[in-house]
Amino acid sequence: MPDGHSARLLLVAAHTGGFARSRTLLFLVAGDADGVVRTRHTALDATRPLGHLQLRHVEAELLGGEEGTDVPVALARTGDGAAAVLACEAVGAAERVLERTVEYVKQREQFGRPIGSFQAVKHRLADVYVQVQAARSAAYYAAWATVQGERVGGLALAQGLEALRSSAGEAIQLHGGIGFTWEHDVQLYFKRAAGDELLFGPVHRLRAHAADAAALFTATEVPV
Repeated sequence: MPDGHSARLLLVAAHTGGFARSRTLLFLVAGDADGVVRTRHTALDATRPLGHLQLRHVEAELLGGEEGTDVPVALARTGDGAAAVLACEAVGAAERVLERTVEYVKQREQFGRPIGSFQAVKHRLADVYVQVQAARSAAYYAAWATVQGERVGGLALAQGLEALRSSAGEAIQLHGGIGFTWEHDVQLYFKRAAGDELLFGPVHRLRAHAADAAALFTATEVPV
């Protein structure tokens, strides 16, 4: 989990009640409580550290009581809101790496002219620009919809991550040799895109989950 190795307070969702009365409840656990084992992982995206947690006979504080609160629904709503926020982050990163690439192709020269003047480069960057703007619209809508109680954060996140991966991938290619090295910041954007897909789910899974939730492909009888 993100920052799991350093968080001072942990919010834990756990199954309780055994098989007959199985339910999910929320608990607060102190990060330094006895029985909490935390290990920092080497993450692909070093700017978003990850930690692995194990809880063994740990004292915890129950939140909300054992009855009344539908924890799975609350967690799903919270996760969708987080996805909407991450979609905005992905769009901002995609736009910034695109801006840096446009600046670079105006400076780098081949055959006596800036590479940004070549039609092939223009087309590639134009395609990325369209993806970024589409992802921006999806992120804006997700931010609005979350306040209205709709759950579309996952779709917006899929759009944002796809735009970020495309933008960062083109940036690496168009920056030439320096784009493939750790000496340039372009690699940070690509690692953020790849790391977020590993952490929050690949784009096709996010879209498939949204389609299942909306029952888009549920078989129905068609009267003839």
